[in-house]
Amino acid sequence: MKDASRRVVVTGLGAITPLADGVVPSWQRLLAGEHGLSPLTDLYSEHYRAKVAGIVKDFDTSVLPPKALRRMDRFVQFACVASREALYDSGVLEDVSADDYCDFGVSIGVGMGGVDHLYRTSLVYQQKGPLRVSPFLIPQIIPNMASGMVAYLHGLKGPNICTTTACSSGSHGIGEAYMLIKQGLADRMLAGGSESVITPVALASFGNMKALSAQEDPRLASRPFDAERDGFVIGEGAGVLLLERLDLAQKRQGKIYAEIIGYGMSGDAYHMTAPAPQGQGARRCMNKALELSSIAPEQVDYINAHGTSTPLNDAYETQAIKDVFSDHAYKLAISSTKGATGHLLGGAGGVEGCFSVLTLYHQIAPPTIHWKNKDPLCDLDYVQDGARQIDAKVVMSNSFGFGGANATLVFKHYESSI
Repeated sequence: MKDASRRVVVTGLGAITPLADGVVPSWQRLLAGEHGLSPLTDLYSEHYRAKVAGIVKDFDTSVLPPKALRRMDRFVQFACVASREALYDSGVLEDVSADDYCDFGVSIGVGMGGVDHLYRTSLVYQQKGPLRVSPFLIPQIIPNMASGMVAYLHGLKGPNICTTTACSSGSHGIGEAYMLIKQGLADRMLAGGSESVITPVALASFGNMKALSAQEDPRLASRPFDAERDGFVIGEGAGVLLLERLDLAQKRQGKIYAEIIGYGMSGDAYHMTAPAPQGQGARRCMNKALELSSIAPEQVDYINAHGTSTPLNDAYETQAIKDVFSDHAYKLAISSTKGATGHLLGGAGGVEGCFSVLTLYHQIAPPTIHWKNKDPLCDLDYVQDGARQIDAKVVMSNSFGFGGANATLVFKHYESSI
């Protein structure tokens, strides 16, 4: 049950994205209207539908212990570096003792885990037999190793969970961490999402289901809400937020980016991959988040949309927003930051959670880049002409995943009163 006396705030941020290594440079490039998408290699482009991806470049792993690094899949590395950034950004390591670590947990969502590592090991098995399979294969590929290794590296002994709900994994990771603190099961949580599956097998499968854009020009590939959108661009990376009880953050005089006040979930129960017609599940999810937040729809100022650049998602999410917010839908500022990053799958909710919090903290909405052609089904204000100064007290972040898994987060400007 929600405990109103246990307020939860965001005191640290960390991100590894196709835009940059770090949350601050990623945010700066996002506001500048830049993107982190790049052409795939000739090997990929010749045989696969996708020609473009959001690849993390020049990723610095030097902050990780060498022995542990050798046993981590790339998605785990992303989670560990982003979590480290969030911890140091918050200053919490300087303010708490080892005794506090028993109530300090980790909740990092991962959609798929070590897909490429499993594929390459399967080839070793086929060619050289079972004795050549590494004993570290399983801990290298399982999704929860992201949260497990983050906890291990920092000695965090509180709740340790992994949400695996496709493209909603990161947002569910944040939402579940929020609920654990509200329910008294933790005082602090590192929460977010991580993913790295830009691999031949994943590209082949996503491409064959026609989910990926076939455009060769990165400026035309990921274009949320554009009338000529033809699929998403696969990306990789991680985003992690440090969630903390308000009274503890105040006691140590920590920096407070925002307060998290709501979390909604719903299931489509409709199709393996397609969203429910007219965004029915998305509508219920947003309504649940507003109900838990105890705010009216008219109090929301900005939405970081799921906005994948697929024909069905963008139209149905737009319809769901209209259903939830009625006339106020046309007054909302809405962004999809996937035009800049691509779709980070399980990592999307974590990165977009960081961007949503920074929107509140800096009072500026990032742009939806690459939009050119108006779609009559997508007729809301998608912040399409550069970053925009806004007066935002409450923002919402949406994530909707395969299997009909939906998640919505609601953040509040800490200085405001509702």
